[in-house]
Amino acid sequence: MLIGEVARHSGVSARMLRHYDALGLVCPTGRTVGGYREYSAEDVRRIFHVESLRSLGLSLKQIGRALDDPAFTPSALVSDLIQWTEDRLAREAELLERLRAIDASAPTGWQDVLRIVELMQGLNSTSAARRQQAVLARPGDVSVPAELLAGAVLAESDPNVAGALRWALARSGGDGVATLAAGVHSEDVDIRRRAVLAIAEMSEAPGATAALADALGDPDPTVRRQAALASGRRGVTAAVPTLVGMVVEGSNDVDAAEVLGTLSQDPECADRIMTALADELAAPTADSATRIRLAQALVELPGAAVREVLRQLAHDDDRAVALVASSFVGLLEQRRQGRHKQGGHLVLSMTDPVWRNT
Repeated sequence: MLIGEVARHSGVSARMLRHYDALGLVCPTGRTVGGYREYSAEDVRRIFHVESLRSLGLSLKQIGRALDDPAFTPSALVSDLIQWTEDRLAREAELLERLRAIDASAPTGWQDVLRIVELMQGLNSTSAARRQQAVLARPGDVSVPAELLAGAVLAESDPNVAGALRWALARSGGDGVATLAAGVHSEDVDIRRRAVLAIAEMSEAPGATAALADALGDPDPTVRRQAALASGRRGVTAAVPTLVGMVVEGSNDVDAAEVLGTLSQDPECADRIMTALADELAAPTADSATRIRLAQALVELPGAAVREVLRQLAHDDDRAVALVASSFVGLLEQRRQGRHKQGGHLVLSMTDPVWRNT
C-alpha cells in the first residue's frame, strides 16, 4: 500500500508516517518504480503496534527499544509510566480544585481571581507563618469559598494556623460542613480530629449537628470527646455516655460536667444523667479522685435527688469524698437560698473548707 492508503486505513497522518520513517521506527519495505513508499502488511502491523504503545504514554524512542530489543522488559518502564501518570493526574486534580475554588468565589474581575490564587498559594506554602498570614491578612472584601478553607483546615497540622483557619471558616458565611463531614469519616485520625474541632465552631451551619453526632461513635477517644462536648451543647442527648465517661476519666471533666448540667434542663435527660453518675459512684473500681469528680458533676444537676445522693456521700467511708460531699451539700443549700451564685452556676473557691481539708 502507498502512504496515502496506509494513512486512510490506519488513521495515522501521512506526515507522521514520514516522521516514523525518518526516525527508523517504521520504514516501508518497498518503493514503487516512481520512488514512492510502499508498505507491506507487516509494516502496517508495526504501525498499529507503535500506535498501541503510544496510547500507553511511551515516547517514540521507548517504543523503538520495545519493538527492536529482544532483551527489553516492560515491567520497569510500565512502573515508571504508572508513577508519571499518577503525578500528572494529581497535578490536574489540583488545577481542577483551584479552578472550582475560583469559580465558587464568583469573581467579578481578574483582580478577584488573582487574590484567590494568591490565597491558595499562601495556603500551600511550606512556611506555617506564611500560611497563617495568608488567612489573616486577606482583604475583607474578598469572598473566599468555604470549601477551600475547609479543605485547608483538614490538611493543616500547625495548631496556630489551624486555629486561624477555623476562625476564618466559621466567619466565611459559606457552607464548608460537607467537606468537613467527609473528613469525619477519614481513615486518618488527625484529619478526623481537625474536622470535629472545626465543625464544633460552626454552631449555625446546617448539617453540623448531624456530623458531630456521627463522630460520637468514632474509635478515637479524642474525636469522641470533642464531638460529645459540641453535641451536648447543641442538646444532643446521645452525648451523655461519653460525657459521663469524661468525668470518670478526668478528661476535660469540668467542661463535660457543665454540658451535662445544660442537658439536665430536660427532666427526662436529667434522670438519665443522674442514674449514670450514681452508677459510676457505686462502681467498685472508682477511686477517691474519680468519685470526687463525679460528686462535682452532680452539683451541676437540679433536683432534690442530687442533694440526697450528696448527703449519703457525706457519710462515705472515704474521708476525702465525705468532706467534699458535705461541703457540696452546704453549698447547694446556699444556692437554693439565692447565695453563692455567679452566672447561674455554682462557684467553688479554692479557699472553701472542702479544698483546705483535702
